[in-house]
Amino acid sequence: MTQYWLLLISRLSLLLLLLVAGLAGLGGCVEPYAPAIISAPPAYLVVDGFLNPRGVSTIRLSRSAALDAKTVPPAEARATLFIETQGGGPRYALTETTPGTYVSAALTLDAARQYRLRISTRIGRQYASDFVPVKLTPPVDAVSWGAQGQDFNIYVSAHDDTRNSQYYRWEYDETWEVSSPYQPLIEYYDGALRPIRQAFPLVCWSTASSSRIVLNQTIALSEDRVTNFRMLTLPANTSRLARRYSILVHQQALTKAEYAYWDLLRKNTENIGSLFDPQPSQVTGNMHNLDDGQEPVLGFVGAHSVSDKRIFISRAELPAAVVPLSGYEACLPPDTLKPASGIPPPTAEDIRLSLFYAFNSQKYLPIEVVPGGVTAKERDCIDCRTRGTAVRPSFW
Repeated sequence: MTQYWLLLISRLSLLLLLLVAGLAGLGGCVEPYAPAIISAPPAYLVVDGFLNPRGVSTIRLSRSAALDAKTVPPAEARATLFIETQGGGPRYALTETTPGTYVSAALTLDAARQYRLRISTRIGRQYASDFVPVKLTPPVDAVSWGAQGQDFNIYVSAHDDTRNSQYYRWEYDETWEVSSPYQPLIEYYDGALRPIRQAFPLVCWSTASSSRIVLNQTIALSEDRVTNFRMLTLPANTSRLARRYSILVHQQALTKAEYAYWDLLRKNTENIGSLFDPQPSQVTGNMHNLDDGQEPVLGFVGAHSVSDKRIFISRAELPAAVVPLSGYEACLPPDTLKPASGIPPPTAEDIRLSLFYAFNSQKYLPIEVVPGGVTAKERDCIDCRTRGTAVRPSFW
C-alpha cells in the first residue's frame, strides 16, 4: 500500500510540475521540443510472427525507425531463416516472398518437441529465439454478435477440456459490402459528354484487419473456458453493417511467457491515456543477437497453431434499434453543373472552370443530364472501387 501511495504522489507531483510550467509559459513564446531519441533511430531488428506447427509459418523482419519517421519501417530483406528443432533435429527453411516477408512450406511439427527461429541477416549477423514448446489451439466454439445501446459487439467463445490452452489471443479480418448511391449514365470522353461505355460496379468489398491486441486467460477459472468474450465493438450505426458484413476470427493458444509479452505490449500501446494508467515498460521478447547479447531485439516468436471461424451478418438480421449509415451521407444530394454541352475553355466563369478541371482530373464525375446542365459528384461518391475492390471474395 505504501508503494502505491508513493507512486500516486510522484504522478501527482509530475502533473503539478507540468501545470506550473504551463502557467509560467502562458505569456511567452512556445517552442517545440523534440528529444534526441525521437529523431535518432537505433534501427533494431524487429521480428513479427510465430511458428505454425500445423500449417504455414510467416515471419516479417524490419528495422525500428524514429518516432517522428514519416515512412514505413524499412524491411530487413535478403536474410536466411530456418526453423530449428531442439536437440539437433530437422531444420525447415523459410523463403522470402516479398522484401522482409519469409514463408515456410506447410509443416506438421512434433508437438512433443521444442522449436526456435534462426535468422542470418544479409551482412552475417546471427539471431535466434528461445526454444519454445508447441501449443495446439482448440477450435473456436462460436462467434456471435449483439447490440447494446450505441454499441454493436462481436463475441467469441472457446474451451479446452485438456486445460492445455488457458492463454488466448485473437486476431480478425473484417469484410463488408459497399454500394454507391449513384449509377452514372454519362461520362466525358473525346471532348464531350456521351453515354457511358462501361458501367461502374454495383457492389464492392472493403476489408480491414485487426490492429488491437485482444487477449484473455482462464488460469483463475475452474475450467478452461471462454464464454461470450467481447472481442470487438463497433458503433451501432457503422456503415460496415449497411449491407452484408463478415468477420473471420483467428484464435491462438499462447504460452504463459508469450501471453505476458503481448499483455505488456497491449498496456504500453493502449492504456497510456490517463493519470492512473500503468507507466510504459520495456518490452522484452525472446529474440537474441547470438554475437552481441547487449543488442536489443524486438519480438516474441512462439509456436502454436491457429483455429479459424467465420460468420456473416446481413442487414435484414439486425434488430430495429440498429440503423447503420450507408457511408455515403456526405455525397447526397448531387451537384448540378452547367453547361451540359462540351467543356468550356479555361477563361469561362468560375463554375465552368470547376467543371473543366474536375472532369479532366477524373476526380469529379458526371452522372446524368438534367434541365440546364448535368449532375456530378466526386469519384469517391460514385466509384465504390475507391473504398474497396470489385472482385468478389472467394468466400462470399
